[in-house]
Amino acid sequence: MISKIYIETYGCQMNFADTEIVMGILKNKGYEVAKSIEEANVILLNTCSIRDNAEQRIYGRLSNLKNLKSQKPDLLLGILGCMAERLRKDLIEEKKIVDLVVGPDEYRRLPEYLDVAYSGDKGIGVRLSRTETYDDIEPYRENGLSAWISVMRGCDKFCTFCVVPFTRGRERSRSLNSVVQEIQRLSERGFREVTLLGQNVNSYSDGENDFADLLQACAKVDRKIRIRFTTSHPQDLSDKLLFTIAENPNICNYIHLPVQSGSNRILELMNRTYSIEHYLNLIDKARKIIPDVSFSTDIIAGFPTETWEDHFATLEVMKQVRYDGAYMFKYSPREGTKAYKMGDDVPDDVKTKRLQEIIDLQQSISYQKNQELIGKEEIVLVEGFSRKSDEFFSGRTDTNKVVIFPVEEKISIGDYIKVKINKATSATLFGEFVDFYYYLEEDSLKCI
Repeated sequence: MISKIYIETYGCQMNFADTEIVMGILKNKGYEVAKSIEEANVILLNTCSIRDNAEQRIYGRLSNLKNLKSQKPDLLLGILGCMAERLRKDLIEEKKIVDLVVGPDEYRRLPEYLDVAYSGDKGIGVRLSRTETYDDIEPYRENGLSAWISVMRGCDKFCTFCVVPFTRGRERSRSLNSVVQEIQRLSERGFREVTLLGQNVNSYSDGENDFADLLQACAKVDRKIRIRFTTSHPQDLSDKLLFTIAENPNICNYIHLPVQSGSNRILELMNRTYSIEHYLNLIDKARKIIPDVSFSTDIIAGFPTETWEDHFATLEVMKQVRYDGAYMFKYSPREGTKAYKMGDDVPDDVKTKRLQEIIDLQQSISYQKNQELIGKEEIVLVEGFSRKSDEFFSGRTDTNKVVIFPVEEKISIGDYIKVKINKATSATLFGEFVDFYYYLEEDSLKCI
């Protein structure tokens, strides 16, 4: 019997990239991709542990799958990713529905663990590695326009609120050549955008090249491919990197730069290793080097001991920077981190109020910034039909803004086009087709 695999992926882009690696490994061992969960012999949940509600979603999903497993006694159910490493004992011993748990550094051995589970034992592989990068694994990807590429794994920053160093291990980077070759293969398949992934891409190093070198090399593979990257750490964002972005037309003018808090006292408790003054200086420098750059950020509301003064400092930084977008969350205690020992002393209703103020402010800023684009023209990569209507296309600017515009027969998915913006909300731009764009020369994007 041919085993068919169905994988559900939760969490960050890194998890989605890992799912493609897992599928590449299993396809090479003769497994097939199930089109639906009902036809699968093996169901794998690729999990996230970054916040408590992410873990609770998985526990809820396991409860839902319990009925399916009772109807199919031979069905194997496994947990992959960060939650597998963090909660292996609970998942195996208490949630007896789970047949295997495999952490982020043990995917090569997944076929072996599946064989163990088929024999009636529990397949368990959760050891962390200081060397594993899956450099030689070809991820399994359906045809499309966009791809995520993991260029490094793990993190050495040890922010006090974060479980990543404990669930994904220490930093290690792929070779520049392997990343470039992967992009070349994507180019040959017609992909038009890649996002380079790492918990802190700014600290990328393969021994000879830093992240700016990698970004430069990736941008040169195919000027018709846009290059994005995430996530950056303010401590390691170099001038060299900023100039590399400015000098390459297909590197997107978009930087995700988590601030987490506007209070130096809280940043020190978080072990973020930079001050707000340093952070704001980076923003100013980037805007001088890359005039049209846009920023998004991460913000945590209600970190242990956070006062209203600390919260207001965060609001002030938001007003000063004027982010294009933000990922905003209430602090979630994660067992095993240093912040967990500090105690979760900010009441939940206070966290909720502070978070709502942060959200309201960001929506207002995003709306204002998008209103400023009305009447201007933006270069958009056509990604597909709008979610709400097949009469409209959807695409994104290089600054990562979603644009909706009417369908025209001459426009195809994958085209670069020029769109004049005529309306905007806080989250979306609306406009009309103006002209096509083509990469005619190696280092310039021109309209014809």
